[in-house]
Amino acid sequence: MKKLLFFALLLTAIPVSAQEWGTVDKNKVTLKEIAPVWEGCQAQQGAALAACFNQKLTQHVVKNYKYPPEAYNKNMQGRVIVEFLIDTEGMVAIQKVSGGDPLLQEEARRNISLIPKMAKPGMFAGKPKATKYTVPFDFKTGKK
Repeated sequence: MKKLLFFALLLTAIPVSAQEWGTVDKNKVTLKEIAPVWEGCQAQQGAALAACFNQKLTQHVVKNYKYPPEAYNKNMQGRVIVEFLIDTEGMVAIQKVSGGDPLLQEEARRNISLIPKMAKPGMFAGKPKATKYTVPFDFKTGKK
């Protein structure tokens, strides 16, 4: 009787955990990649989780955006691209900053480096995975 109860519990636990990392259908295994979880997005799942991440990232960039005064006064403009990872611990690791003047690059780097630690890192097949992101910064003074 104990063996039967254990077997029944095991069978009911497998589908629940399988949904988190992927699915198994006959001989087909589908593994899921899950975006990092920004604080406040923990209740979301699937596409809503990725959308919540993108929304929080956009809010962060806008809230922390500062045009460097020296660059503004010199009418420095341009696009800066920041490539970064959310590592397996949920921390930001900047990989590359390119384009624009070094003053603009430093501001873009500062902005991204202020991203807080994620509530959970990205996941793939049920294991933490570093996830790469690219964020463009357009610096425009509005001057001619």
